[in-house]
Amino acid sequence: MVDHVVDLLAAAGVSHVFGVDGANIEDLYDAAHFCPDITAVLAKHEFSAATMADGFSRATAQLGVVAATSGGGALNLVAGLGESYASRVPVLALVGQSPTSLDGRGGFQDTSGRNGSLDAEALFSAVSVYSRRIIDPDDIRAALPEAVAAARAGGPAVLLLPKDVQQATVPTNGVVRVNGRRRCAEDAEPILRALHEASGPVTIIAGEQVARDDARGELERLRVALHARIATVPDAKDVSRAPMAAASLGVTGVMGHPGVADALRTSAVCLLVGTRLSVTARAGLDEALRETCTLSIGSTTPYVPSIHLHTNDLRASLAELTRRLTNRPRWEVAAVDSTSPAELTPPTHRGPGIRYREAISALDALLPDDADIVVDAGNSGAAAIHHLPARRDGRFVVALGMGGMGYSFGAGIGMAFARRRRTVIVAGDGSFFMHGLELHTAIQHRLPVTLVLFNNNAHAMCVTREKLYYTGRYTYNRFTESNLGAGLAAMFPGLPAVDISDPDALGPALRRALEADGPSVVTVECSADEIPPFAPFLDHDHVSTHHRRTEDVIART
Repeated sequence: MVDHVVDLLAAAGVSHVFGVDGANIEDLYDAAHFCPDITAVLAKHEFSAATMADGFSRATAQLGVVAATSGGGALNLVAGLGESYASRVPVLALVGQSPTSLDGRGGFQDTSGRNGSLDAEALFSAVSVYSRRIIDPDDIRAALPEAVAAARAGGPAVLLLPKDVQQATVPTNGVVRVNGRRRCAEDAEPILRALHEASGPVTIIAGEQVARDDARGELERLRVALHARIATVPDAKDVSRAPMAAASLGVTGVMGHPGVADALRTSAVCLLVGTRLSVTARAGLDEALRETCTLSIGSTTPYVPSIHLHTNDLRASLAELTRRLTNRPRWEVAAVDSTSPAELTPPTHRGPGIRYREAISALDALLPDDADIVVDAGNSGAAAIHHLPARRDGRFVVALGMGGMGYSFGAGIGMAFARRRRTVIVAGDGSFFMHGLELHTAIQHRLPVTLVLFNNNAHAMCVTREKLYYTGRYTYNRFTESNLGAGLAAMFPGLPAVDISDPDALGPALRRALEADGPSVVTVECSADEIPPFAPFLDHDHVSTHHRRTEDVIART
């Protein structure tokens, strides 16, 4: 049966399978070894393998595939698949199970759900758009195309494969078929009518489905046809190709740019494209949205009231909208006032280390136009989302579906496998301590991956919350100091890895890292007491007072 699975995946255009081997998935790895069109990549942890598949999918707008064995290996997938589910990323998970002859009989790692055992099918159904345990080997012929089609429509699909089922023979007629992407079946007339009747300019807010459907070009042609300004949600920074000074408003939400709300207030229509506009993405916009006619096009209904057009294929649907937008009045809009959107202004911090803005500016000045960027959670992630522009020919990925720390390491590696160009991972030391040693996989395959680690010896966003909301009289979230660069250089001989605390040394260190042949690491020593560009931390009148009071308390301790 596993030969059938691998052949169908290859026919569907799958080139990589990420995972961790084990007794109850080894037959699949054996089949992959003998398939010349598929490369099986061994990760060091199943969470990272799942994020590799997620990052690979986001980089290519194709299906990402992850494989894991039974028991703890299977359970380790849940957090990674949860991110793919929340962000609707097409991922297929092939999960080994113990043999069916042991179901409900106390077998090792039994997750059949029988006789009091854990029910893997029920568990994975909560983090997937399709979950099925295969008992009859012949069922795989229908189940696998179904799972692939479900994943391609947006989200992870899970197939649970007992070991004896994997080893069974499946009769086949030699023809493998994969269902194509479903097309938009809804009438676009309500959206078109609203756009034609709008008595003023249009502002577009674009989201992650634009990347998933590889519809960047179609989005820009629609924006030009509407003469619209455009903003993106934080996890879709790279989907807009609008000229910065002419039309780009930057990023929405808690790490976004204040000018988006101002633009909405002067617009007759807000057009949401491929986003549900979650709280993280719409913070600060609710009032303006209530006063603006909101239209939506995408695979899921937004969280805000709107006239919605359902589509699972934005490329086709946006092209159709643009084609039918004839003779619409071209409302003139004010161009963005500068070459970059207005920034949030955290309190000035004068503590030790390099400032977030300074470090991001140094990185921005050196990144090539085709570099891919993957950003992790936390203060460093907020700074990168707010300050670091996506490259013109690169991807910019951040996981805000679940916001799990450590996502960026696996995702960046998956992206590097997909695109084979310099991939920069921006993360904090807290995220690194969770899953950063997945760097070993990048070293093993000599991938062009650069880690830029902001080391403030803390879960710094939690430190900020302690300071702002709990007076800063105690902390659970500061770490024992570490030298990550030096430690990694010692652990992996030959790896270019340095710790930088001098701002003047940062640029040269980043340049060397970006030019390295293979992986590299630059650790930026910074301060856990610096407030990041994160709107919820800046909306309090007492922020600066707490900031000074907390620094005084820390100084005394």
